[in-house]
Amino acid sequence: MSDEPVDDRDGVDPVDEAAEPRETDNEQPPSESDRDGGSDLPVETDGEGIVDRPDSIDEPTYPDPDDDVGGISTPPDDEEMPLADHIEEMVLRFAVVLLVGAAGTSIGLLFASDAISYVWTDIFPYAAEEVPPPHVYHPLELWLTRIKFSALLGIMVALPVFVYQCYLFMRPGLYPHERKYYLAAVPMSVVLAALGMLFSYVLVLPVLFQYFTFYAEGSADIAYALGETFNLVITLTGFLAIVFQIPLFIMLAIMMGVTTRRWLAQKRLYFWAAFFGLSIMFTMDPTMMAPILVALTMILLFEGTLLVLKWVGRE
Repeated sequence: MSDEPVDDRDGVDPVDEAAEPRETDNEQPPSESDRDGGSDLPVETDGEGIVDRPDSIDEPTYPDPDDDVGGISTPPDDEEMPLADHIEEMVLRFAVVLLVGAAGTSIGLLFASDAISYVWTDIFPYAAEEVPPPHVYHPLELWLTRIKFSALLGIMVALPVFVYQCYLFMRPGLYPHERKYYLAAVPMSVVLAALGMLFSYVLVLPVLFQYFTFYAEGSADIAYALGETFNLVITLTGFLAIVFQIPLFIMLAIMMGVTTRRWLAQKRLYFWAAFFGLSIMFTMDPTMMAPILVALTMILLFEGTLLVLKWVGRE
């Protein structure tokens, strides 16, 4: 028997055991490139030795156009169009409105003279035989008055076409309930415009000319110029046709969620000031009677609409 000591540790050679490297606490972990199979992706650190980089670099992803973007869903027919196409469509629709308005104006020219005589006799607070005759102060005054009076008819005819063409232009960007509101607004807009013109002709113009007559009577000979008189008549009538759209605009804005009745009521003084500014801008006369009447009409329409909305419980 040999006298050499036998190692009982599974026959491991002492020499090989000494040569085997021992695992220590200072052993370096494998590098990022070793763990990922030698990937050459860029490595980012936060300044403290902590590696923070994506596992892979993929192509950027974009949201599905049919999905909600930012929590806002898109209308079903909404499509992206180049700006040039939008401008072309808008110009074509506006051209349709101009053509309809020009046709209405042309028809109005056929009856302009008779209509002017009738309106002149009706707006003054006199019997028919006592109405002061119109005075013409330059050669084209009569023809210009006829054209302006006929243009008022053209505006009346073109107004519903304008509203409908606006609807067609905005239709792809509207939700179904918004389309329903807009389509209901087209005939309502025409009715309100007609009421505004009727209100101007029946109430505002007689009161205004009665005031003018009282203002000038006894101090000067009354000689109304045809052109200036009908400029005031046409401006007031057309402007009040637009003013009577106020209830419709308020209702549409509230139904479509643009504003609320409570907010409009809180800002009413700003609206009143804007109404007076617009009436002075478009219906100015030296006596200030016309702007006051128009501004009061606008305020009454505004407050009346808010009152109706409060009554039906629409805040």
